[in-house]
Amino acid sequence: MAKRQQAEEDFFDDNKRQRRTTTKVGLLYLRSLDAPFISSTTSTTNLFCLRSDRLYTIGRKHCYCNVVFDDPRVSKRHCQIFFDACERKVFILDGFFLHFNSNDLNEVRKKLFQFQETCNEEEGVRPSLNGVFVNDIRVGKGKFVELCIGDEVKLVCANELDLNFGIKIGFVVERVFFSEDVLRCSLMDNCVPRNLNKRMEVENNHLISCQAGFLLNECRLILHSEDPISYIRGCIDLKGEKEVLRSCNAVDIRAPRTVFDAQHDVLVANASNLTKSCLLKSCKEIGLSSGTILQKDCIQTSVTNACGDCSYKILPSNVTKNVHHNNSVLRLNENLDLGLSPGKKFYLNRLDFKDNRLFGQHMMVTLPELLHPVQSICRMFVATFTSDISWFLSYCKVPNKLPVTIACHNTERCWSSSPDKRISTPYEDFPNLVLIYPPFPDVIAFGQDRKRHGIACHHPKFLVLQREDSVRVVVTSANLVSKQWNDVTNTVWWQDFPLKSIPDYSSLFTSIGEETFEGLKSDFAAQLAGFVASLVVDIPSQAHWIIELTKYEFGGANGYLVASVPGMHRHKTPYTLEAMHFLSSSGSASRLNGVKFVGSVEASLVGLKHRFHTTADSNGAALKTLAAFLGKCQENAFAMSEVVLKRNHNIPADANAVSVLICNLDEFSEGEYIQLGFLPRNTAKWVASLCDAGFFSFSAYIHPKEVLAAALEGSNNIVQLILYVSQGPRFSEIPSLLQAEHVVSICSLIASLQRCVGLSRLQEVLGQYKWPELLETDFVYGTSIDSKFLAAFSSAAGKRSIQSTESEESDPEWGRWSANEELKKPSMRIVFPTIDRVKKASCGIWSSRRLLCLSEGTWQRLRPADIFHDAIPHPNYRVGYPMHIKVARRRFQSKTDGSSFGWVYCGSHNFSPAAWGRPTSASASLGSKLHICNYELGIVFIVPPNNKSKNISEKSLSIDDIALPFVLPAPKYRPNDRPATAKAMREAIAELAALQKEIDNEQEDVEEMMDEIPDDDEIVELVEYVTEEREEEKVYAEKLWSQVDSVED
Repeated sequence: MAKRQQAEEDFFDDNKRQRRTTTKVGLLYLRSLDAPFISSTTSTTNLFCLRSDRLYTIGRKHCYCNVVFDDPRVSKRHCQIFFDACERKVFILDGFFLHFNSNDLNEVRKKLFQFQETCNEEEGVRPSLNGVFVNDIRVGKGKFVELCIGDEVKLVCANELDLNFGIKIGFVVERVFFSEDVLRCSLMDNCVPRNLNKRMEVENNHLISCQAGFLLNECRLILHSEDPISYIRGCIDLKGEKEVLRSCNAVDIRAPRTVFDAQHDVLVANASNLTKSCLLKSCKEIGLSSGTILQKDCIQTSVTNACGDCSYKILPSNVTKNVHHNNSVLRLNENLDLGLSPGKKFYLNRLDFKDNRLFGQHMMVTLPELLHPVQSICRMFVATFTSDISWFLSYCKVPNKLPVTIACHNTERCWSSSPDKRISTPYEDFPNLVLIYPPFPDVIAFGQDRKRHGIACHHPKFLVLQREDSVRVVVTSANLVSKQWNDVTNTVWWQDFPLKSIPDYSSLFTSIGEETFEGLKSDFAAQLAGFVASLVVDIPSQAHWIIELTKYEFGGANGYLVASVPGMHRHKTPYTLEAMHFLSSSGSASRLNGVKFVGSVEASLVGLKHRFHTTADSNGAALKTLAAFLGKCQENAFAMSEVVLKRNHNIPADANAVSVLICNLDEFSEGEYIQLGFLPRNTAKWVASLCDAGFFSFSAYIHPKEVLAAALEGSNNIVQLILYVSQGPRFSEIPSLLQAEHVVSICSLIASLQRCVGLSRLQEVLGQYKWPELLETDFVYGTSIDSKFLAAFSSAAGKRSIQSTESEESDPEWGRWSANEELKKPSMRIVFPTIDRVKKASCGIWSSRRLLCLSEGTWQRLRPADIFHDAIPHPNYRVGYPMHIKVARRRFQSKTDGSSFGWVYCGSHNFSPAAWGRPTSASASLGSKLHICNYELGIVFIVPPNNKSKNISEKSLSIDDIALPFVLPAPKYRPNDRPATAKAMREAIAELAALQKEIDNEQEDVEEMMDEIPDDDEIVELVEYVTEEREEEKVYAEKLWSQVDSVED
């Protein structure tokens, strides 16, 4: 202050200096949240300017209030705000003062400090009914607090049962201006500055101070915003490198801002939002309809007596040359950077509103933004169900030389037994774009006959964007079609992972919960590599994707991947430490010291029938010898016996052949053994390659009873064989010794490793924590539905019977949620739109017909359980647009501190056994299996109980921080409500005779919009089956046996 006063004194000659009075004046700018302010003229505005040293009342009634919100949740006189220019402080009071003169400044200040300690209605303050919340912390009733720039003030607590839930009532303290009006005598006009240079220095310092204050304020707003990256991208260029900032043009925009460009010293005002009550003095618009660029000293205000003299000046054309107008949005040509990932949250796709409305950029993203800058991508992997490749290439401006692999669904190609049919390069202009069609296994085909196909879909939606210094993984529920990215609500999650200094092949084999010196390791890389390998397993040209993933650091992943792969999956076979013989580069070696186990593979034994059928063993001597050997075999705790693997280099039929021998392991060196058969050709190919290179070692186990039974019956039944894989002597040298053949072999190994998938994976991830049943507040799933699946899913998610929740029983089945428990007390709520909501959608019923999958039979079976709730899109501006989301949440709340925790899933899984897997009983020794029909991928975010947090950062998280795309608690179906089943939608369409033309045109859109498997009523229940050797495996084994016999002879 001393410098400023001295500068002002230098303006005047000492002989003419006269006494003057300095009056401090301040202006306080408030920006409304979702609901606009209502001025005294009953017009609406988003920006209000309050003058200092006046007590303003905010409420619902015009007769009492200076600032009005038209909402029944706001009290008639809700709160009061006071800007003390002398103290340079802003105060807000919950309620209002009774019986005193608010125009008396001294009395106002006296009241504020008088009620600082004790404040109630008897003392002269009447608090509001619904409270005042500053940055989501409630102000005490009748109390006042100090506000700072960037603080968010809400006038009501959000009640999710309220129809207006999601609409914020309140304002943000946007900025504060101070000035000093120097009142002088009439001779002031003739005064001349004494020290002009010093005056200019003071002005420059003041300007710099203002700019620094502004940037500090913006930093505060960024930190307080729910989506800092979108705030920065949409509102301000902190580096001053852009010539023009983006301004929004929307009547209903969440938070339109007036922003400062530090480089050009201008304010960018949202001129289109100015109402009749906004006073703009000497304003000149430049030739843009979406925004007006103004000099920084101009003030926009909604109060006529609060604006000083100012003028607006048109900026030079070179300042605005890079701005272009698109869909009522001013965008910068290169302004697409997303910055950091959502973390333990997910975004929603940005909808292309048909009426050109533009809502806040909060937690929304487009497909081009995810790829930006597309020129820096060196290769791309995409998985989708339906696709419009031409649209994708043009919409995202994909370079025509970029290597792109797209895995998609095609019934005929996916079921084809020929690998050549499952790959194509259909675009001449994009020679490096490859379409692949992942295979469906025989075991899920009807009658195990590929020609009859089966219930199966390639249904995941994800992208892997590889760059030189990072890789971005995107998991979404949107298919690669225009409508699902622009017209239908979908979830989107992504995270960038940095480049490692050297490739790490051990990351491909990390298990969940594996500990290191730095803490628990993430299995994100192993899960991602395993899933991608399953898609490209028999396409050698795409096997390099697995190797590429070893180059990046996935240890900081914010969630757990959950994948589903078609097939009959047994639980992972436990690893035994008793193996005595390993197939390695030096042949069949005895026990290896210090081997590191990396995984197990469920394989099979082929050729057993050759030695033990009646023609070859007419007197049964070979069978008796086999029985004697099997009787001597030592069985481990899992009723399995070790066998010996041996490389057969001298068999011309297959240089990769691997024999399977059974013997007395202690006497193996003396040649006392019986050869049972061989590994299948496809398995032996990669086993031999990796073994010969010294990268991996292998041991094997079989069930003796299965072997003997198959030999006695002389059947073609497959004998299960479990391969245990360990790091080989040259594992650490893989980066330097890797050859092309090894790349394909490693991909095959990764695809073959036993992993928890579907429900088993969900159970593996959530089973790390003990979830307290009594603290559960919510368990919901918003997606398409299967009726017989509720108990299985709840059990995998950790649901337990309350009476046995605290049991210390060691049996893992103890207290598990069963179908009987589900019938007694439904475990979860299903969020699914009613037919009335679908019919009233702004896009009509057609947009939802191919997105929703619920049969009438399922609805009728589940109706008595009373578990259906309506799916109301959230935020509210998405109401009327279809949802294609697959989201589940289980929430708990602590009774001690009120904190919430739990988990959230989002991805491609519908709520069906086709997606997650149906548990089936099995007569095989390895127990029950999980039958999965689809390829799926999703991600689970976990906020663990407070006492189970693994790091400090997790303790501050709340499950409520993850906003779901539908209103919670979702309203329960009323008695007459009916879900949008396939039958209900057909009936609704039949009623719309005027839409006959659209019915005729529907077939054009079916392939693009269809996204669900058939109704569960159409799914055939599986019966127990026995897998037999395929004909090609019989032929392969016979060739090997014939050459082995000739060598022995």
